[in-house]
Amino acid sequence: MAEIKTKDFNEPDRTQMLDRLWEIQLKYGQITDTDILKLSEMYNLSGIEVEGVASFYHFFHRKPTGKFTIYLNNSIVSQHKGYTRILETFERETGAVLGSVDRSGMFGLFSTPCIGLSDQEPSALINFYPFTNLNAMKVKDIINKLKNNANPKSICDSPPDNIRYTPTENKSVFFRNFIPGTALAKASEMKPNGVLDALRVSELAGRGGAYYPTWKKWIAAKGQPSSPKFVVCNADEGEPGTFKDRVLMNSQPASLIEGMIICGFTIGAGLGIIYLRGEYRWLKAKLEDTITEYHNLGLLGKNCGQIRGFHFDIRIQMGAGSYVCGEETALLESLEGKRGEPRTKWYFPVEKGYLQQPTVVNNVETFCAVSNIIDLGTEHYLKLGIPGSPGTKLISVSGDCKLPGIYEIEWGMTVAELLELCEADDPYYMQVSGPSGECISIKEKFRRISMLDLLARKDIRCGGSFMIFNSQRDLVKVLMNFAEFFKQESCGICTPCRAGNFIIHRKLERLDSGMAIDEDLIELKTWGNIMRAASRCGLGKTATNSLTIAMEKFHPYFSDKLDKEFNGQSMKFDMEAATREYEIYKK
Repeated sequence: MAEIKTKDFNEPDRTQMLDRLWEIQLKYGQITDTDILKLSEMYNLSGIEVEGVASFYHFFHRKPTGKFTIYLNNSIVSQHKGYTRILETFERETGAVLGSVDRSGMFGLFSTPCIGLSDQEPSALINFYPFTNLNAMKVKDIINKLKNNANPKSICDSPPDNIRYTPTENKSVFFRNFIPGTALAKASEMKPNGVLDALRVSELAGRGGAYYPTWKKWIAAKGQPSSPKFVVCNADEGEPGTFKDRVLMNSQPASLIEGMIICGFTIGAGLGIIYLRGEYRWLKAKLEDTITEYHNLGLLGKNCGQIRGFHFDIRIQMGAGSYVCGEETALLESLEGKRGEPRTKWYFPVEKGYLQQPTVVNNVETFCAVSNIIDLGTEHYLKLGIPGSPGTKLISVSGDCKLPGIYEIEWGMTVAELLELCEADDPYYMQVSGPSGECISIKEKFRRISMLDLLARKDIRCGGSFMIFNSQRDLVKVLMNFAEFFKQESCGICTPCRAGNFIIHRKLERLDSGMAIDEDLIELKTWGNIMRAASRCGLGKTATNSLTIAMEKFHPYFSDKLDKEFNGQSMKFDMEAATREYEIYKK
């Protein structure tokens, strides 16, 4: 791997750890003891430490994964769209049982959480190429082609962006003709302080869900005396139901690259890194082509955009399947070639981030917003949205609706308007901002979506995911899927999250089986409070948000699920679980 050089600085060798593991995994289908030993010698680490890194990430395997490795998305939207039927078809056609490789070693079949294709479910990755809108006949055709030595790259789908709605009268901020170099030229004229002023006036806040003012983060990094400084794009979009960053990287990669360059110019950084989630490996080539285009145009490298003394470059770091790496300090640890475990919060990343140097971490949508705001001007941007919450927001809509996809809404749009736009099918329960966000009922459809948090009018802050469930969906099943997701994705470093998610899932199983009593509901709330107060990072702190809010808003529903007589005889019979083993071996 060629070294990326910043001004008077080279990244340490260990930062290449994930790249080396990926090379081995992709070439051989597994990481052996010999590979661990070689890497430990290469980086002068103990074998245990290298093993710890390799075992942390979902997509690194210590056992063979087959010539064709299949990851079937098991998110709740996928389950509602036919996951079980598609899984059965994959098992029948490949001869592999979920979580294993078939006898020939040709097919490995695994499940994985959301792969960023919730608008096109059921979906899967085969050797990390996307296959969408699956049905039994399509799966049979795909497997038949693979058996005849087809390359997954040659037969995979090209997922459409499904941009369903943008503001009228050419008001779109994100989906327009973006010309490389125009925003950077304007930023050069404005100077760093002018860029910061524009971001402050525009009231742009981070679009990853925390909504921290972008200008405050950037000015804090700019003021740090340490050097070098870094710009990191968090493209680890792992919240189930979210796919807006996928669409931006596919349709508007130039605005992302230019937003990162503007950030580097503003804070005085020399290197930008895009941390791209493993599920989006198929997008890597497009981003690399855009980076190459920017080099050819003189917009990256030495004297970027003819700005004398401004030397800036961008590289891509592939993630390897870990939801917790969406937390910025866990992401930084991963970038350094370590396990993606959240850091203790002694310092903010703008003080000590990547390699303990000042670092700005923003997500894809934020950087795209920056380049477009600088290009369009704050006056144009402030005309959109509502007072106190200007501009537009990208919403990933999926679930029970006729038009799933991306909606670029002006802040201030109501839930009812969004439901009408996507032609929602009997909406009853909506999950906003993914499993860690807020659940709302159809009774709240006139609430606005904005960045405001007013006492008199509680608006909804949507980080990007908007999943719709109709009245026929089993709410406990939805919450069980969320709990299973958090149980699997917890890094396990702190006890409240590690134990709490396990207990929450078991309690929900009791509720689903009709064996729960009032004390179980009380304990669910208690564990939610413990996890929120004592967990180390946002995953544990927010893992029970949906559950605790749902228990308040849908209390009669939960009450009806209880074993009122507590006689232990109300447990329902699970036909699918009882016959599954027979169905597998019958084949």
